[in-house]
Amino acid sequence: MPLALWALTLSAFAIGTTEFVIVGLVPTIAQDLGVSLPSAGLLVSLYALGVAIGAPVLTALTGNWPRKPVLLALMVLFIAGNLLAFLAPGYQSLVLARVLTGLAHGVFFSIGSTIATSLVSKDKEASAIALMFSGLTVALVTGVPLGTWIGQEFGWRATFLVVAGLGFIALVGSALLVPARLKPGQAASVMQQLSVLTEPRLLLVFAMTAVGYGGTFVAFTYLAPILQQVSGFAAGAIGLIMLVYGVSVAVGNIWGGKLADKHGPVKALSIIFALLALVLAAFSWTAHSAVLAVLTVLIWGAFAFGNVPGLQVYVVQLAQKYRPEAVDVASGMNIAAFNLGIALGAWLGGLVVASRPLTDTGWIGALIVLLALGLTRWSGALERKQPGLC
Repeated sequence: MPLALWALTLSAFAIGTTEFVIVGLVPTIAQDLGVSLPSAGLLVSLYALGVAIGAPVLTALTGNWPRKPVLLALMVLFIAGNLLAFLAPGYQSLVLARVLTGLAHGVFFSIGSTIATSLVSKDKEASAIALMFSGLTVALVTGVPLGTWIGQEFGWRATFLVVAGLGFIALVGSALLVPARLKPGQAASVMQQLSVLTEPRLLLVFAMTAVGYGGTFVAFTYLAPILQQVSGFAAGAIGLIMLVYGVSVAVGNIWGGKLADKHGPVKALSIIFALLALVLAAFSWTAHSAVLAVLTVLIWGAFAFGNVPGLQVYVVQLAQKYRPEAVDVASGMNIAAFNLGIALGAWLGGLVVASRPLTDTGWIGALIVLLALGLTRWSGALERKQPGLC
């Protein structure tokens, strides 16, 4: 693989780290800035909202622009957002920093795949995209726990400074290694993207994605305060537990893909959503025991991200059947649905934490995931009337 592709992978690693590291720093940020836990948790929602809006809108607006300048501009915006977070004098400026960084995130992964495939021969395109996206997985396994540890030891601002440094290295690498002449962008217009939302079958799978993925974030957003205040862990242990979670995510992502390949997306998602709901519900009780809490987190990670391959495969299959002219658009909209789910889940978790015990986020998140299970079974029933996918 060309060196330029590794620069893209490093960018993905930095972006994945800054997206999820906030989860381990919620109680630290809340205490330092003098805001409530729900307000700190809102930083997760607003970042995801920036991604959900930025991906379709900004990708469409920059669709005909030269790829390399857009890539470099995105990394500059990413670095600026993290530096603003590092320097943020208060909560409002930190909110602005998270939104700006989320906008960069959304467009990066939209154009990153195009750039990655431009760097290799036709027979290596899938491997190139997989390598770039592996930066996200590695971020969950190493970047997030390391960033959490840095935030606990040196203050949460130090985490954003380190991530900005990673972004700068990726920017220099991209500037030096990514060719100036790349295939021109062929992004869909905003109207073309909105046309996908007129297909009921695709709307159903977007809802499955938002609800099924978002249900996890009702509790996951407040994992650190739960582990500290309920399970009794010291702040310094949170990074290690996030490492356990990240390893589980990596395994679950592979397992979820194989399950979808073997049984089809509807059956695979039904299994994963059912087990995820069970784990989330159990966490409301196991959180009171340090040992059981860690074991639950280990299992939780596998199911929480195990649904990603199945949801992506399913939306592509449905788009090929109902909107064959807009498969890429549908796939991109599903990425937006993932992030909309994160935003809504974190927001709902904040409402729960504001008025109920922290552990209630577990069983309430489970109810949301059960709704996704119901939507999945409904979609499967519709497919049985028109065989071909389930």
